[in-house]
Amino acid sequence: MKKKNTKVLKFGGKMYVVLVYDISKTDNGQKRWSHVFKTCKKYLSHVQNSVFEGEISKVQLMKLQKELKPYINEELDSVLVFKSRQEKWLDKEFWGKEEDKTGFML
Repeated sequence: MKKKNTKVLKFGGKMYVVLVYDISKTDNGQKRWSHVFKTCKKYLSHVQNSVFEGEISKVQLMKLQKELKPYINEELDSVLVFKSRQEKWLDKEFWGKEEDKTGFML
């Protein structure tokens, strides 16, 4: 009987993501902003204002994108996603008031 490939991925199939969004205040923007904020908070850690970060799988990132799509007006809003295989490959610096809310994670 042939064995199935059960080899674990080198990086566990996860990536480290920093997500930043800018939602226009026009065209019902406050309501859309609220939906975007709550959706991002389901998947990532809120860092400050419209910035989230955390470890997420490719499937979870696709789900997040799908959930955000109805609330993003492509003519007015933007979402920027930075991806890395691991957090340790990013240097994080704060300029000004430091509000790193990720320090409270377990």
